[in-house]
Amino acid sequence: MKQPFVYILASRPNGTLYVGVTSDLRQRVYQHRMGEVPGFTKRYDIKQLVHVEPHDTMPDAIQREKRIKKWRRAWKIRLIEEHNPDWLDLFDQLNS
Repeated sequence: MKQPFVYILASRPNGTLYVGVTSDLRQRVYQHRMGEVPGFTKRYDIKQLVHVEPHDTMPDAIQREKRIKKWRRAWKIRLIEEHNPDWLDLFDQLNS
């Protein structure tokens, strides 16, 4: 069984944000980075992984994703900056 994650991508620090959920974080973020995911992230060049939350079950992760998507932008930025104040791209940490 794969680990469910909620993740946030950004186009740049304080840029356009995207909230997603997946059971294969490395693969999904790679797909976003390579432009393989049509739609919002490809259109706005959103590739930087800035926040990751592991969850025990996919239903829990989906519920959290839906909740975060309804948040105000400022709340999402606060969430990112609580754990990643420098807006570092966390993708490289996934592969180490």
